[in-house]
Amino acid sequence: MTIQEILKQYWNHDAFRPMQQEIIQSVLLGHDTLALLPTGGGKSVCFQVPALAKEGICIVVSPLIALMKDQVENLKAKGIDAAQVVSGMSKREIDLALDNCIYGAVKFLYLSPERLLSELVRERIKYMNVNLIAVDEAHCISQWGYDFRPPYLHVADLRELHPDVPVLALTATATAEVRVDIQQKLRFKNPNVFQKSFERKNISYAVLNEENKSRKLLDIANGVKGCGIVYVRSRKETVEIAKYYNDNGIHADYYHGGLPTGERGSRQDNWVNNRTRIIVATNAFGMGIDKPDVRFVIHKDMPESLEAYYQEAGRAGRDEHKAYAVLLYSPADRYKEEKKFELNFPPIEEIKKVYHALGSYYQLAYGTGEGVSFDLDIGDFCSRYSLDPIKTLSSLKFLEQDEYLSFNESVFLPSRFRFEVMNEQLYNFQIQNSGWDPFIKTLLRSYGGAFENYVRLREFDLARRTNMSTQQVIDGLKQLQEYGILNYLPQTDHPQVTYLRPRMKDNELHINKRLIEERKANYRQKIEAVFAYATHKKCRSQMLLAYFDETNAPKCGICDICLAEKRQRNAAEIGDAITNEIVELLSVSSMDIGELVTSLKSGVEKERMETIRLLLDAGKLKTDGMVYYL
Repeated sequence: MTIQEILKQYWNHDAFRPMQQEIIQSVLLGHDTLALLPTGGGKSVCFQVPALAKEGICIVVSPLIALMKDQVENLKAKGIDAAQVVSGMSKREIDLALDNCIYGAVKFLYLSPERLLSELVRERIKYMNVNLIAVDEAHCISQWGYDFRPPYLHVADLRELHPDVPVLALTATATAEVRVDIQQKLRFKNPNVFQKSFERKNISYAVLNEENKSRKLLDIANGVKGCGIVYVRSRKETVEIAKYYNDNGIHADYYHGGLPTGERGSRQDNWVNNRTRIIVATNAFGMGIDKPDVRFVIHKDMPESLEAYYQEAGRAGRDEHKAYAVLLYSPADRYKEEKKFELNFPPIEEIKKVYHALGSYYQLAYGTGEGVSFDLDIGDFCSRYSLDPIKTLSSLKFLEQDEYLSFNESVFLPSRFRFEVMNEQLYNFQIQNSGWDPFIKTLLRSYGGAFENYVRLREFDLARRTNMSTQQVIDGLKQLQEYGILNYLPQTDHPQVTYLRPRMKDNELHINKRLIEERKANYRQKIEAVFAYATHKKCRSQMLLAYFDETNAPKCGICDICLAEKRQRNAAEIGDAITNEIVELLSVSSMDIGELVTSLKSGVEKERMETIRLLLDAGKLKTDGMVYYL
């Protein structure tokens, strides 16, 4: 099929969005390609269509596990076989998924970047018929990017396994420095960048200098029709602000990574389908959500970088209709950021302390644990070892940078199971243990393919079908696991730590101080750019575009700065028109104030009185207290 036929068959679109076709053709010609498309620009189609047009499998590297899961499900719903290998999966499960990629009909393998560190994964990729390597959120490979992820540096290792396979790197935000860095780190054979302008002509950007941010949150919601997102920096605030909106008659809900998966899904669904007007969220919300009619995005707190701000604000107005992106700013924000800055860069001794506390928390012996994933309850862990939560999260990120472990926040994996015996052995077990027969028959009827692969399981559904309680189903599955009949993996929805190397002793743990200092300087540069955006009186769109190296952009005409300039110009023009009328009227005869004001045609009464006062102050107009004359 042609790429147009593939687009029509699987996506039911008649035409590609701007620049998609050029990117796809570049990939099909075998060129390494860097594609910069704004949020909502349709990045996934750029690798899915060319991969479907060629024989073989496409490897997709992405840090967004929830987004990978959605894309795998969406592809399967279209009849396209896809698999994922992420943190939290068992070794056997990974083994089967990789086997299917070598010997089965899988077209897309989604990998989290830390999985590229696994010898098992790399060895198996060697035997796959790879047609494309797609790197999503490619700015994560650059230490100058706003969201650097050290495991991304190993993406280039795939090139050694398949040197002739093109790489497609995709991102929504990258400065010139980051664009160069991405291509170097991914070992592009030749520079090749497709970039759509970052300009969003329908978004009115505004920075409001506000001490009372709560009042302004209400004013914006009352002043702008339609649905919106409010971004805040803490989970506690999501709850408080959603309540504040509801108390004031505006239907709102909150969203953060600590909510159970089902609840997160239903809250997101209610907002997407306009059953909830406003969602108050941490920045965990919004990735991969294609809701076109968002009319406003408010940032109550300072974003960490202009890249993050552009991405989050860009979730407004994807339907190309007028939308608003508002940043609420107060001088106190500077103090908060300085405090946060210190917590984000803990001393090396504190990083080591967190590492050793983790080993004790998991009761992990020195020299063991490589490749093993553990759930992490941050609250419990910090409480048990008297650690500061923010410093602990920062320490985990630096331990990740030095590749001792990887840390994923809130990884959701549904319950899965697989039969560990063949059909005949299972049949014998059912005959010898008749009490288990109805339960096993229901399993077999409900979930096909469980002899070959791990299949998803919903304990609640199984309980309904077997007239058991959910807990009885869980206990039954665990018991069958003890008998060696099946392997049962209960769902998990916790942050996870995966040890990339065996647990080290204190004298073996080396933290890269120079890298920390570089990250610190980079972070400082990015936060200063955010404060410059908030405080300078320049066109907001121009400032954002200049940050992304679009230096000759025109003024947008619709941001708060452009509108203020327009009002000033209009006021000056009205003042000039009123002045000219006054001169004409008084050159004929003097008038009292009432007669003069009502005889004027330009402006409103307030503007006319203001102009008369200015002319009196300048001595260009005279009065004896009763009448006015020149």
